[in-house]
Amino acid sequence: MKTTEKVVILDFGGQYTQLIARRVRELKVYCEIMHYNIPYEELRASAPDALIFSGGSASVYAPGAPRCDPRFYDLQVPILGICYGMQLMAVDLGGVVREGLRQEYGKTNLFVQGKNELLAGVDQEFTAWMSHGDQVITVPPGFTVIAGSGNTTVAAMADPKRKFFGLQFHPEVIHTPQGKLILSNFLERICTFSGKWTMENFVDSSTAEIKGMLGPHKRVVCGLSGGVDSAVAAALVHRAVGDRLVCIFVDHGFLRKGEKDAVLATFARGFNMNIIAVDAGEEFLTRLRGVTDPEVKRKIIGNHFIRVFEREAEKLGEISYLVQGTLYPDVIESGTATAAVIKSHHNVGGLPEDMRLGLIEPLKYLFKDEVRQVGLELGLPEEIVWRHPFPGPGLGVRVLGEVTPEKVAILQEADAIIIEEIKAAGLYREIWQVFAVLPDIRSVGVKGDRRTYAHTIVLRAVTSQDGMTADWYPLPYDLLGRISSRLVNEIPQVNRFVYDLTSKPPATIEWE
Repeated sequence: MKTTEKVVILDFGGQYTQLIARRVRELKVYCEIMHYNIPYEELRASAPDALIFSGGSASVYAPGAPRCDPRFYDLQVPILGICYGMQLMAVDLGGVVREGLRQEYGKTNLFVQGKNELLAGVDQEFTAWMSHGDQVITVPPGFTVIAGSGNTTVAAMADPKRKFFGLQFHPEVIHTPQGKLILSNFLERICTFSGKWTMENFVDSSTAEIKGMLGPHKRVVCGLSGGVDSAVAAALVHRAVGDRLVCIFVDHGFLRKGEKDAVLATFARGFNMNIIAVDAGEEFLTRLRGVTDPEVKRKIIGNHFIRVFEREAEKLGEISYLVQGTLYPDVIESGTATAAVIKSHHNVGGLPEDMRLGLIEPLKYLFKDEVRQVGLELGLPEEIVWRHPFPGPGLGVRVLGEVTPEKVAILQEADAIIIEEIKAAGLYREIWQVFAVLPDIRSVGVKGDRRTYAHTIVLRAVTSQDGMTADWYPLPYDLLGRISSRLVNEIPQVNRFVYDLTSKPPATIEWE
């Protein structure tokens, strides 16, 4: 994907790299995250209009510290180095970095020195978030110091001629109140970007790109699950090619209660899309018999999902492409962008290597909130656009351990009760994701003066902006009490209810 204005963020292992991307996009400039050791030719071919070097935990003088190709500085584009990125820039261009006498973490008061475009409009004394042990002692030739603190002589540096800038602090975090202004100065004043990357423009450019990819005759299938990702992807491709899109709804047996009927009613009748419904639940359950490892489950479900698509697509005649609702966090977490594999996503890590269909992933560079904006731009109803994320493997990865028909049925009932109560409390839109988990445990309880040995339901409710990090949501005690009462009273196989109070990290949002 190429836009007229594009920032490439080189990831040196910083914990805030994805947050930098979010801030840049909030300023209506398109950006992508790439690994710091991307080959020079590949980076140049991607045609960045500016580079941002992220932070990182390493020391630039340590053996094996992450370094980029020095030719990146010769691309004649503006560069902003943040934290480790600034220290690397200083060393690469002839400056000196040393371990500081005092490490600096948390909020720090900084002082602007002189006038410069990067800190234009920033208070002479401002608060910023520091997180470093090393310091730039001597700036490279051509640079001047533009900000400092009581502990750090060089808190920011600038070479206006080459448009190279460095910040020892993190402008992307909320703890730097004027950080957004600083990033805006870099993008607008220094890079002279127009800031016109909007979801409306994204829809127009993506529609044109899909038309170009498919030409006037090629047909495409889409895996429509009813979730926001696949719904928006389908609507986008449908806008581009109309009836040449055929949506295949695969019921793998791990859907939420009543989900199949709701999806078919919404898209077949409401949007007049071509939809084929496939009941393949027995096939998936057979392949998962005896399987307990979550990675193996994900790959089995993802692999067979594609096989079902191919089988159905063959019945349709000549089909060239498969549409998937892959998002940017899926790409990052699956280790295909800049991070180690956390877990294989159904849309990324579960695809078979010999898949016969080409892939169209129109949302693969978008975060979830951006996808929702695209959905509204395309005219999708709010109940679809604001639906909570649901994993491709469905309840197959919310039933821990071996997946059986009985466990799926229990979890469907529990999930329906939880969602019903959350909506009734008016909290559904406020929470990023809420769902039930069925762990592979049973415990002793009492129902009707009789001993029970039954299942436990776990409730997971989190807040997040893009799924990369998350915090648990503090549901009211009275609501938790109602949910608990309904679960143990309405589901005979359940005698215990617990609430997951873990953030991401260290946990992931899904349990598997």
